[in-house]
Amino acid sequence: MVAHLVRLKLALLRNGLRRSPWQVVAMVFGALYGLGALALVSFGLVGLAMSDSVVLKQAVLVVAGSALVLGWAVLPLVAFGVDATLDPARFVTFPIPRRRLLAGLGLSGLIGVPGAVTVLAVAGSAMVWWRSPAAVLVALLTGALAVALAVSASRATTTAAARALSGRRSREVTGVAVMLLLAVGYLLFGRLVTGELRADRLRESLSGVVDVLGWTPFGAAWQAPADVVAGHWSFVAARVGVLVVSLAVVVLVWDRALARALVQPLGEASGTGGSARGLGWFGVLPDRPLGAIAARSLTYWRRDPRYSTALLAVPLMPLAMWAFGVGEGVIALVPLLAAVMGWTLSTDTSSDGTALWLHVASPLRGVDDRAGRVLGAGAVMVPLLIALTVVLGVIAGHLADLPALLGGALGTLLTALGAASVMSALVVLRVQQAGENPFGTRQGASVVSVLGQLGGFLVVGVLALPGNLLGLLAVLWGSAALGWVALLVGVVLGAVLLVIGVRWGGHLIDRRGPVLLQQLVSVA
Repeated sequence: MVAHLVRLKLALLRNGLRRSPWQVVAMVFGALYGLGALALVSFGLVGLAMSDSVVLKQAVLVVAGSALVLGWAVLPLVAFGVDATLDPARFVTFPIPRRRLLAGLGLSGLIGVPGAVTVLAVAGSAMVWWRSPAAVLVALLTGALAVALAVSASRATTTAAARALSGRRSREVTGVAVMLLLAVGYLLFGRLVTGELRADRLRESLSGVVDVLGWTPFGAAWQAPADVVAGHWSFVAARVGVLVVSLAVVVLVWDRALARALVQPLGEASGTGGSARGLGWFGVLPDRPLGAIAARSLTYWRRDPRYSTALLAVPLMPLAMWAFGVGEGVIALVPLLAAVMGWTLSTDTSSDGTALWLHVASPLRGVDDRAGRVLGAGAVMVPLLIALTVVLGVIAGHLADLPALLGGALGTLLTALGAASVMSALVVLRVQQAGENPFGTRQGASVVSVLGQLGGFLVVGVLALPGNLLGLLAVLWGSAALGWVALLVGVVLGAVLLVIGVRWGGHLIDRRGPVLLQQLVSVA
């Protein structure tokens, strides 16, 4: 059965490559990226193997190896997600013994570019100890345990978290907590890079960190070979014991989470995570098609984690620049923030999924559809963007240049919303649908998304250039009058482009509505 699941994974991957040319492109790009990363790692490992310093080898491998295991466990929650073919919900109707399903899903998790690169990198790290054959053998053994622990941890965290975060509020709270933790780690890393922590203190701290990590499930595998070289075989046995016990605990957690997922799939979870109170925005906005679309959009931006988490990441961008010591240059992020916020609307139609049939079947004008979505998104984004612009202007000491900054920001946001209104009526992206595993990703989505984002940002940047250029000149020359001109030009030009985008997108919806619905059904 385990071999059958592995063959099934390979067959699904092969069929996906045959069905979608974008999947082929994604695989090629992923393979090239993986080979590049593996080449860099191999180059570093060769240099490390030539070193005579056991302490250096120990420090580098323990820190890097710990980051690898931790990355496998945590990153699926916030980055690339779980392959949809490995979703436990797909195996609910099959009488597969759970223990065999665990083994099959674990081995299948190594099939792909990340798994292959991880296995090769771990095997290569053992060769760092080539001067001691015993250390190489121990490194291979502990490395295999570390890979098993990493893959099992990734499956355990996502399977358990999918159930725990099935409610809307819990997903939002957890998303905020994870982003805050990542932000704190990024800030500390930025302070290290900019030299605010002295090198001697860094070495002392790193030595202590290595000693601690060596006794954790993350770093024990990489510390054991150094113990072999030092002749501390009792420490080797203890660290292997840490790995074995940790692997058993993680597998037990995964087994319990999988058992519950197979009995009660995510879509059948009891409760809705909240109760409806009144009509909400539908009782506030006019009872017209435009008002109904705007009310629905506002409801999504408030209640759907797919929308709210996209905005939560925006304030982290200036925070990241501040972490690396960027001072007043942080105001250069304002147009970028506006473009990122506005362009999130480009996946709005795709996020509707098959529910788009209500729009297609109703006597709804395309322009009302586009305008309603823009109004809902704008009601959330405009206040947020103005607040961010004011805060960044104060931090950078450019409060007097606020009209110029707002001109570039608002002009870019309006332009991005208009361009996204056209984009979402032209291209259907493979995005997660409502009610699906929040940590799943759809095959063939990455390259289309990346190319669409790059092309969209290029178009938005070119169209919004006049307002941003005037704003830049106003800041550089310290001209208050030119700043007000930049504000006027940015808002007026952005509004014109927004109207054009809404009308153009509405025309496309009227003409291509059934085609979009058919495409959404095919990728659902």
